[in-house]
Amino acid sequence: MPTDASAPRWPASLAGLIAAAVALGVAELVTGLSASTRSLVASVGDQVVDRSPGGVVKWAIEVFGTADKAVLLTSIVVVCLGLGALVGAASQRRAWAGPAALGAAAVAGAAAGVADPLSSDAGAVTAAVLAWASGSLTLWALLGVARTGGPLPVATRRPVAATATATAVSRGATGPRAAEPMPGLRTDDLDVPGTGRGDRRAFLAWTGAATAFAGVAALGGRSLAGRTSAEAARAEIVLPPAPSGAAVPGPGLTVDGVSPLITPTADFYRIDTALVLPQVGVDGWSLEVAGATPEPYSLTFDELLDMPMVEAPVTIACVSNEVGGDLVGTAVWQGVPLTAVLERAGLRAGEVPDDAAQLVGRSVDGFTVGFPTETALDGRVAMVAVGMNGEPLPVRHGFPARLVVAGLYGYVSATKWLSRLELTGWDDFDAYWIPRGWAKEAPVKTQSRIDVPRTGAGLVAGPVAVAGVAWAPTRGISQVEVQVDDGPWQEARLSDGANSDVWRQWAIDWDATPGEHRLRVRATDGEGETQTEERSRVAPDGATGWHTRTVQVS
Repeated sequence: MPTDASAPRWPASLAGLIAAAVALGVAELVTGLSASTRSLVASVGDQVVDRSPGGVVKWAIEVFGTADKAVLLTSIVVVCLGLGALVGAASQRRAWAGPAALGAAAVAGAAAGVADPLSSDAGAVTAAVLAWASGSLTLWALLGVARTGGPLPVATRRPVAATATATAVSRGATGPRAAEPMPGLRTDDLDVPGTGRGDRRAFLAWTGAATAFAGVAALGGRSLAGRTSAEAARAEIVLPPAPSGAAVPGPGLTVDGVSPLITPTADFYRIDTALVLPQVGVDGWSLEVAGATPEPYSLTFDELLDMPMVEAPVTIACVSNEVGGDLVGTAVWQGVPLTAVLERAGLRAGEVPDDAAQLVGRSVDGFTVGFPTETALDGRVAMVAVGMNGEPLPVRHGFPARLVVAGLYGYVSATKWLSRLELTGWDDFDAYWIPRGWAKEAPVKTQSRIDVPRTGAGLVAGPVAVAGVAWAPTRGISQVEVQVDDGPWQEARLSDGANSDVWRQWAIDWDATPGEHRLRVRATDGEGETQTEERSRVAPDGATGWHTRTVQVS
């Protein structure tokens, strides 16, 4: 590889950055060609998340919310490009630095891919090796262009001006004219290797071509990965007819801006640890029921669909939902009751032994949840869900199957892309989030939210609708009250309660007066417990406090 310690550093740095981009693009292309290999960037991201301290993970969730995955993946790419630039600069003096650094990155990527349960070991190693080779070749070629004006080292052409001067000297010329170039020639018009405008144009042309190749490779890899998308398998699924008698909520209150009783699937929140959605087809998928059970067994997807099903609306919430947040929603879920799944394994309510006191749900990507086994047998809605709002589960919500357990936060119950149910002792296993500082038992807390009016809304004096939703799954909502400034609490009217697992809409008619006003809401659940005013953060087991909005009335 050509090196030149005296050359400007920016071309070498740019060469290193482009080389890193090519390596990343080739890795994406190779993994896209393999149905069994995930993006190395995603595999590295998973390792970053799994090895980060719980406090860092909490901070990321609080700061970035649902954008945390995109931020992490983008950060990994940016860091790789930045390191590439540093490596390019170092390669200007030490030719071995580029291949060595790119090789170290390839080893790290391969190791992450091998550790990824969704990735083929051979595919991950192949992608890493080809990424290293393409990145090293690109760096070598671009540094050659930067130094010589061509992709490879070539014999440099002596500048015409210098040649003329040397000729004059050899002929005995003396005086000032001996050092002057021939008349009519300018050195900046010549293609001087390493310094001339021709070299700069050649270098920029080659870097542009390499950048285009990197982009096409990356986009091509993502497109090829789509060939194995689970969406194709999902499109062929026909769910069994939904059982009759499901208590689906009615039309609700007619207030503009209030959340609907059933959240549209497209608007339903998504929170999980998957940086890239697992692509799970139904062919070859199975649900294993194992652990401390008298009768372990497994089910294919078709066998799961043949079991008796239920359909029920349930409000589920993320433990990371701040007071007044939107990480909560209601859907009509269809699936097989966990009671049927566990009874087939030899377990029944009131007869669960201590070594099977915890039901662990495992995802295909290694994520785990854990909750009391008796919870799945106490009569609440708890199912292996295969449908959502009348359609097969969307991939982003867990296709082909997931857990839905009413009354428990998702981090202890809502395994998406479910592959295994495992019965263990309560103290024998801690699920994914528990060692990271979250509580092991996590019932959903009674909460309420003001949907309208929004904070900072400019209102006109007179009648104003104040409305929102309140939820306490398994307990239901019995009352919602609203306070304006320091006035008395006013009881709100409620939508019909389809069942205790579904949130209820609430509303009051407020005769607004000019000025700034504070609106607060609190709910009382079906067991008579009213929300506490005390504010607490989401960690370790869910936020508390009254949702408050400030509005201006003119």
